[in-house]
Amino acid sequence: MSTSATVDRILQILEKDAQASVSEIAERADVSKPTVRKYIRQLEDDGVIVGYSADVDPKKLTGQSIALVGMDVASEQYVDATNALKDLDALESLYSSSGDHMLLAEVRAGDGDELGRVINEQILTIDGVTAAHPCFLQERLK
Repeated sequence: MSTSATVDRILQILEKDAQASVSEIAERADVSKPTVRKYIRQLEDDGVIVGYSADVDPKKLTGQSIALVGMDVASEQYVDATNALKDLDALESLYSSSGDHMLLAEVRAGDGDELGRVINEQILTIDGVTAAHPCFLQERLK
């Protein structure tokens, strides 16, 4: 069995269940526990695994909404704007993307007014950010 196939199986298991124990991963991936520990440590050190998180159904959150905010950034200010956005506590996560927007951010807010304040008072005040387009997540379907 190839290293690549083993790593792929371990990652698939972790992506489905970030709380799976080393024993569970070893059993499901059909490898030893030391092998699982070794590859997970290597994946973390290489920056492939950047964290562990819980999937949340936005519809079941009390007093909080989740929005994805697509952002357009001036090309010549992309690096500085991206670094400034990374420093905003209001952003749960930030991704570069292809498609309609250069960047996508996950923002959690109490309501649309709070999201509007985050966009207008934090995101759009960063030099180089030219537009922000929010999209509220309604319900987790899968």
